[in-house]
Amino acid sequence: MLEATTRLRGAMPSNRSDMSAPALPISRRRRRPAARFVALLSAGALVGASLPAQAQKGPPIIRDAEIEQLLKEYTQPILRVAGLSQQNIQVVIINDRSFNAFVADGRRIFVNGGALLDAERPNEIIGVLAHESGHIAGGHLARLREQLASASTQSILAMILGVGALVAGSRTGNSGLSQGGMAAMTAPNSAIQNTLFAYLRAQEEQADRAGVKFLTATGQSPKGMYDTFKRLADQMLYQTAYLNPYLQTHPLPKERVAALEGLAKASPYWSTKDSPALQARHDLMRAKLFGFLERPDAVARRFPPSDRSLPARYARAISAMRFAESRVALAQVDALINAQPQNPYFHELKGQMLLEGGKPAEAIAPLQEAVHLAPNPALIQIMLGQALVASNDRSHLDEAVSILQAAVIHEPESSDGYSQLAMAYGQKNDLAHADLASAQAAFTRGDLKTAREIANRAKMRFPIGSPGWVKADDIASYKPPQRSLLNH
Repeated sequence: MLEATTRLRGAMPSNRSDMSAPALPISRRRRRPAARFVALLSAGALVGASLPAQAQKGPPIIRDAEIEQLLKEYTQPILRVAGLSQQNIQVVIINDRSFNAFVADGRRIFVNGGALLDAERPNEIIGVLAHESGHIAGGHLARLREQLASASTQSILAMILGVGALVAGSRTGNSGLSQGGMAAMTAPNSAIQNTLFAYLRAQEEQADRAGVKFLTATGQSPKGMYDTFKRLADQMLYQTAYLNPYLQTHPLPKERVAALEGLAKASPYWSTKDSPALQARHDLMRAKLFGFLERPDAVARRFPPSDRSLPARYARAISAMRFAESRVALAQVDALINAQPQNPYFHELKGQMLLEGGKPAEAIAPLQEAVHLAPNPALIQIMLGQALVASNDRSHLDEAVSILQAAVIHEPESSDGYSQLAMAYGQKNDLAHADLASAQAAFTRGDLKTAREIANRAKMRFPIGSPGWVKADDIASYKPPQRSLLNH
């Protein structure tokens, strides 16, 4: 199930986009200028001049069980040798076609869909993930905050105003405003800027060394990492009107690329290739993204009917599901299932197709098979719960509640899971738990006002002191934490 805040499949939007403590989704966080400046330095591609205003409500996040599972398998060996396996670090996919990856806290690695599409080999994206893991292992964000803390408040504010003027100038085409912003940044703060940017460059070099070290320790080649950074560095020579955001936050001078080449080629695993099985899954992942993100004509050009490979058929089936007749798409998905009956994500796609086609009862069986086969099926369980509830068969309600309860344990930030659970409880006439689940759905969406109102109503339905009452009271009494200038 591929879903995103941009409603790529016309169904449930994702809400796993918060970027700090598990308090509120980022969709409700409006960054103050100071906080936005800190984000610009530590993860400039996420919040800054290149993004539209709505991005401040949270980047468009793609959720998909298949892609997330593959990226989890890519990162697990690296995180283990980096000493990070106990931190439950997740890879979050941003619906953006540019090549970018970054860390903004110690719990998540953000990677653009464009980076996944550009990486032709697993080793290329694994290398980027190893580099970003180096930032987390090195504690670079915490150290950056220390560097910022050493600057005077007046200097930081002057730089913030300068960044703001540059952003406004670039958006409005006002060159005078941009020049004023540059002057504000460069006049009293050039020494601070030089220090900070030099510090960032040093961090990038440290992350390069750490990434190569992690890849070598796991018996993987650093060639993909080097090839990717070399390609980006070469592109930098020819890009003038547009500069890739990865190059903005990960400067790639020739000296750094040369140093990385020396480190990478010294690895005993330089010539190690990705396994054919892993390459096949990587190709399916890229085809899936392309099928969901591109128009039919683009899919047809990249995967013409003459291409009978499984990834090509996967992309065409997804495109047919989105734009063609349902019977055509269903025949293509059935052919995929016949080719790989143990692939859970082909069954998931069939269930998604039937559910979105207004046939929830028929979607139940393929989604049940997908849940049975998938290693981490929580997202598929939410879709299965939706199908069970939408079937309007009361005999399915107990199963729906059980499945959705299990799903939200693993996906506690999924408003969709709680919303479907609320509907299941409502159909069972269990109004107390229906209200509680509705309040949890509103809370995970960041709608605190609605969450408090429904939670207070739920409290009136539960016995005082019962587990349900306590959960509702937690939501009703919740207050967002205050954030300081440098504790972002």
